[in-house]
Amino acid sequence: MEEMMPARPSRRDFMKTTAAGAAALAVSESVPSEARTRFAQGAPRELELGIIGLDTSHVIAFTELLNDSSNPHHIPGARVVRAYKGGSPDVEASATRIEKFTAEITSRWDITLAPSIEELCEGIDGVLVSSVDGRAHLSQVRPVIAARKPVFVDKPFTASLRDAREIVRLAREHETPIFSSSALRFADDVATLVKDGRAGSIVGASTFGPAPTEPHHPDLFWYGIHAVEMLYTLLGPGCERVTRVHTEGADVVVGQWQDGRLGVVRGIRKGDDSYGALAFGTEAIVGSPSLVPAAASQTPNDSAVPPIYHGLVTAIIEFMRSGKPPVTPDETVEIIAFMEAAETSKARGGAPVELA
Repeated sequence: MEEMMPARPSRRDFMKTTAAGAAALAVSESVPSEARTRFAQGAPRELELGIIGLDTSHVIAFTELLNDSSNPHHIPGARVVRAYKGGSPDVEASATRIEKFTAEITSRWDITLAPSIEELCEGIDGVLVSSVDGRAHLSQVRPVIAARKPVFVDKPFTASLRDAREIVRLAREHETPIFSSSALRFADDVATLVKDGRAGSIVGASTFGPAPTEPHHPDLFWYGIHAVEMLYTLLGPGCERVTRVHTEGADVVVGQWQDGRLGVVRGIRKGDDSYGALAFGTEAIVGSPSLVPAAASQTPNDSAVPPIYHGLVTAIIEFMRSGKPPVTPDETVEIIAFMEAAETSKARGGAPVELA
């Protein structure tokens, strides 16, 4: 059970009271002075990173990209050197996999297990919070923020909007750079829809992907977040309200943006569950090729094509060096608000729900 906390402010109040902090966190001035000057002179040294939560395949995929210099898709400039095991016994995906992934990451790359998060943070340059359970992220990130280490928080950022706001508040209070994203935001096919200009100005978007659920998380938080993140990649922040239609096999969530644009997410539980996106533009309707589920689980050596995590891990390392998040904390909080509003809409039979 989540601990009781004071009533949360509205999203508009939250944005107003943290506007100054938002600007500070998104630019280099928010980075502690030692981080800003670390690479100012000479060639940048290799970063040493810690990982929290060894219950997801991401820790293997990310570490292989960083630590294996013989890998054709190797990302230079950083290494994982330390890990904190973590784990959630009541989440099947954690309890059934954590021992396997822990054994692999420690044996393949000789990574040291830290007995506490505080000790993990000692002497390293940045932290990746990878625990599969979003409920654990607030407690796990607290000591990282207190240590003022740049931190990437894997999806889902949290399992509630309340926790998301608290993490961002703490990061601003301690001037600690923080970043969270799905790998799909940085997938080449999705990024191309935004960058190549074929669609013209994007006036609407539709995304789709698998949306299996997990009983300890609101429905879309567990896996549907990938399709939601793609939608925000195309439309940016600014959603005001959502409606959701739910069946056993699928969810359809429609978001209305402040400027009148509509964004649609289809979460799939029955039938082909590839990922994909459509951008509706002033010049053309442009779609990404389907990003098949196999791509999300491929290991870095499986193909001549870089794995789907490659863009995200590259962005993480750039963030660790600069302290500048490629996705603002406010946008991350809005994504959580979008999914929580969709959960409320489901409970109300599909009624429109304003983002909190």
